[in-house]
Amino acid sequence: MEEVVAQNVVPAEVKGWNWGAFVFNIWWGIGNKTYLPLLCLVPLFNIVWIFVCGFKGNEWAWKSNDYPDVASFKRVQATWNRAGLVSFIVSVAAIILYLIFFAAILASLPDYF
Repeated sequence: MEEVVAQNVVPAEVKGWNWGAFVFNIWWGIGNKTYLPLLCLVPLFNIVWIFVCGFKGNEWAWKSNDYPDVASFKRVQATWNRAGLVSFIVSVAAIILYLIFFAAILASLPDYF
């Protein structure tokens, strides 16, 4: 009985933001055997739920998997975190470049109005 209780207790080192759960929420959830991120498929609700996934992702992954210790958990999640953060930065940069390009096109149009 104590083994089940110990698995449900989330260590303080595990808690925190998870970029993998935030950016790759559905795939991250399937890969970590936690299916609450599938709620990101619900339109409009997903706008809020991606942030919940980022905040609660580590706790969900800890509870749903059988990690031997915190270090092995952190190794697995570090890969997800790196991939999520890089993807987020690339996406933001692409959006900014798109907006700059679009603004330049609009600025070069002649004034017909």
